[in-house]
Amino acid sequence: MQSGGGAGGCRGGRMALVPLRPGRAASRLLPLLCGRARSKGASLCPGAPGRLGQRRYKKGVLPSPDGPAPSVSITEIRQYLRAQDIPFHDGYSCLHTPSLFTGDRGDQPLSANAPFTLFIDKTTGSFLCTATLAEGTWQDFQANVEMRHHGVTPIPPANSEETEEEMRQAREDARCIWERALPLWELLDEKETKETKALFGISQVTDATLKRFGVRYLRAARSLVFPWFSPQDATLKGLKLLRVEKKGGTKTYMEETLPRFDSYRNLFGLPLIGRRDTELVLTGWELDALALHQAAGVASLALPRGASSLPPTLLPYLEQFKRITLWLGEDLRSWEAAKLFARKLSLKRCSLVRPGNLQPRPLEALNQGLNVTKILRSALLASHKSIISFRQLREEVFGELVNTEQVSGVKWARFPELNKLLKGHRRGELTIFTGPTGSGKTTFISEYALDLCMQGVCTLWGSFEINNVRLAKIMLTQFAGRRLEDQLELYDEWADRFEELPLYFMTFHGQQNIKTVIDTMQHAVYMYDITHVVVDNLQFMMGHEHLSVDRLAAQDFIVGAFRKFATDNTCHITLIIHPRKEDDEKELQTASIFGSAKASQEADNVLILQDRKLVTGPGKRYLQVSKNRFDGDVGIFPLEFSKASLSFSSSKSKVRLKKMKEEKEILANKIVEGGSGASKKP
Repeated sequence: MQSGGGAGGCRGGRMALVPLRPGRAASRLLPLLCGRARSKGASLCPGAPGRLGQRRYKKGVLPSPDGPAPSVSITEIRQYLRAQDIPFHDGYSCLHTPSLFTGDRGDQPLSANAPFTLFIDKTTGSFLCTATLAEGTWQDFQANVEMRHHGVTPIPPANSEETEEEMRQAREDARCIWERALPLWELLDEKETKETKALFGISQVTDATLKRFGVRYLRAARSLVFPWFSPQDATLKGLKLLRVEKKGGTKTYMEETLPRFDSYRNLFGLPLIGRRDTELVLTGWELDALALHQAAGVASLALPRGASSLPPTLLPYLEQFKRITLWLGEDLRSWEAAKLFARKLSLKRCSLVRPGNLQPRPLEALNQGLNVTKILRSALLASHKSIISFRQLREEVFGELVNTEQVSGVKWARFPELNKLLKGHRRGELTIFTGPTGSGKTTFISEYALDLCMQGVCTLWGSFEINNVRLAKIMLTQFAGRRLEDQLELYDEWADRFEELPLYFMTFHGQQNIKTVIDTMQHAVYMYDITHVVVDNLQFMMGHEHLSVDRLAAQDFIVGAFRKFATDNTCHITLIIHPRKEDDEKELQTASIFGSAKASQEADNVLILQDRKLVTGPGKRYLQVSKNRFDGDVGIFPLEFSKASLSFSSSKSKVRLKKMKEEKEILANKIVEGGSGASKKP
């Protein structure tokens, strides 16, 4: 799986960092480390008790705002803290308070002289105590405040037993790997050391830098090992392994983590940050952090998930910095991610290094002998009050001209014909998708979204028409490419792989209020860095509150809300809308979309799933792109449906495409002639 937007991305078509199903390092490395096969759930360490393999049914599901964890505003948080006499001060992303879990106990008020080590997220209300690593929701914080008032020692929220066991086992597995890994400079063969450093592109990185960051080498797996030390007591919590695969002239970097990727929260380099450091460079790759420190002597950290995500739980560790420079990579996806992350970190303190030929990623800059300090000084401020001239847009325009392929977006792997028309999937756009009832709209769009999700596009599904279990079953079948009902012994293997995709579901079903849906989408963008939202379908937004309002006006309002959300959050929205009731013999057009013309006017792309039902045989389906604001290319291409895998695939046959176009013209002529009552001429 290639991920141009992951940490590292593609480098000039010669290299690519590819996150391998993160969190599966244990099962891959055991035969190399211990010389024996590992059964599912067995321990990594020889002699350690194995775990029984447990089937995990849980998937990342966003809580409904109507559930037990209601949202809270920053105003409400401030009012509550003042009412409880809890001292606090404003930070960039968090409010800072003394910790409930350290120092004084009982019903004594918190002292303003105590260290402000508890951070409350301004957006969600979630808290983290950096002194004790206690964390929880805003409701957990309030509960602990009440306990303190009653003279009861606050208790940090606990994880489930299953989660605690997984983390304990991950720490044990990580310790075993760490003990087997050696510093590069301690390898007996100097030639092997040079070859290894050349393989990873770190020949210019000194042994002193590697030693300072604690980087080791696991010879058995031919992998670099990056440690995750607890900021509380410096114990080993996990690690990341990086290896290289060569195919021809291309290098592909592969990542694996312990614990699982979604639980791996290592800001690599954090133990080296001093309390007085006020400036930081944030990177998307561990090797870039090494290069920055060596070349410029600056404080640098690497995000655990590269340019794909900045988890809000990491924000408290970044509060001390007055200036943060984001240098995430060398492609446009990393540039877009940097702009998105700057919003979380507070625009006023962020600067961005724009990718370019003279500003590659930090490791490449070090290898090329470029002046890294000069590049950092040329970083652009993330916030501008206004754009007053072309001068401020000049570099942006040049970047789009130079990187036309990247600007066009993420390419579909399963639908190459769609790439020829739309060129790719781009952030900040609104796509309207329609098709006749029963034509397979949900089945197609699930594969359309799955294709992108497998390439690292963080996806949120809002399925109001069918429940999440059924949708997940469809997507899992498409992901596996087979009927798992007939091969249940393979379920766990495919489910484990599927679970690692950056895929989330809204828990709504049936009629929903548009404000509730938008609020949930906003929460998802902040928490999970969602860049693609699928809404199936618009008609379910038009609930009971719109009964007294003109339905067309209500639909226009909803479409406008989605359009604004896509633009404001640089997030692509795919919106399914049912067509009007029309003659089954007629093909759908852009004007066939239910409602007024606003939907098609606001949309950047309009896709129509055409389903041609024949009397003498099965219906033929094809996808029509009837609007493409990016470059204007429109057209159609045939689809082939496999019932076993619930998958559509586009035919590349020009002959068949030409035949379908001819059939379309013949059918159109018949409809015109039948409607006008004219007789056919000889």
